[in-house]
Amino acid sequence: MPRRYAIYDVFTDTRLAGNPLAVVFDADDLDDGTMQRIAGEFNLSETVFVRTPENPAHSARLRIFTPGRELPFAGHPTVGAAIAIAEAGEGGEAGPRDLVSVLEENVGPVRCAVRLGARKAAFAEFDVPRKAARLEAAFDRQALADAFSLKPGQIGFENHVPSLWSAGVAFVMIPVHDLAAAAAVEFDPTLWERCAPFAEGRLASAYLYCRGGVNHVARFHTRMFAPDMGIAEDPATGAAVAAMSGAIHFFDKLVDGHHPLLIEQGVEMGRPSLIHLHLDIAGGTIAGARIGGEAVRIASGTLDL
Repeated sequence: MPRRYAIYDVFTDTRLAGNPLAVVFDADDLDDGTMQRIAGEFNLSETVFVRTPENPAHSARLRIFTPGRELPFAGHPTVGAAIAIAEAGEGGEAGPRDLVSVLEENVGPVRCAVRLGARKAAFAEFDVPRKAARLEAAFDRQALADAFSLKPGQIGFENHVPSLWSAGVAFVMIPVHDLAAAAAVEFDPTLWERCAPFAEGRLASAYLYCRGGVNHVARFHTRMFAPDMGIAEDPATGAAVAAMSGAIHFFDKLVDGHHPLLIEQGVEMGRPSLIHLHLDIAGGTIAGARIGGEAVRIASGTLDL
């Protein structure tokens, strides 16, 4: 049967930038295998399927697939789906308005706030459903450098060293010296598979970061590589930023209070993205974390399935 879909560019207010996302509506009757094949057909970093929620008080049940596998949680599908569902429900009503929704994901319920505007790109922000936790792992700096065509001295800055974190999906946080080192990266998935740890039953993905950004407002510049997910490189990765929140707090020893951070990604791909991260620190620990960004619709249509 025909079913609606839309393509959104997420973590950007500019079409043909950010991270493209396919949103498939009316997906209740699609089985796991069919959803995985549809995700492979779109061949984007992620495709999200919108289903009827199990709790009628919630807005939707989401299933999130990369071209290679299903994810329990991901940031850009959460932001994009929240905006797509809100825009579809509002039916083109004019004027800015704020909405709150709860989206059911495999990681659990995710609370989202959406701001729709008559002219500006829509913005969505969600509460990170699981606090970042550091996982045990040991790293060979030379092996990491080889996997990214860097010198060992380019791995790490200040007191930041490679570490493994998860807020639902595991990522190796790899600090690199500066923007020049980040730009020089040539990722070798075969060498990565030899040195990367397995975490939560999967090969962990790589999230490189350094301070600063090409965009002067960015506090961190990042790149993400995930061969296990079927993603050569990702333009924007909310789940990685959720995990990175733990590394930022651990290594930078953030003081109690509110810390707004802008994180850029996708620059080297020609798909610049800006991810909003808000950390609330209380008693020396992360009391709460929120991730947000803008999204713009670029296409819509029907799947003849």
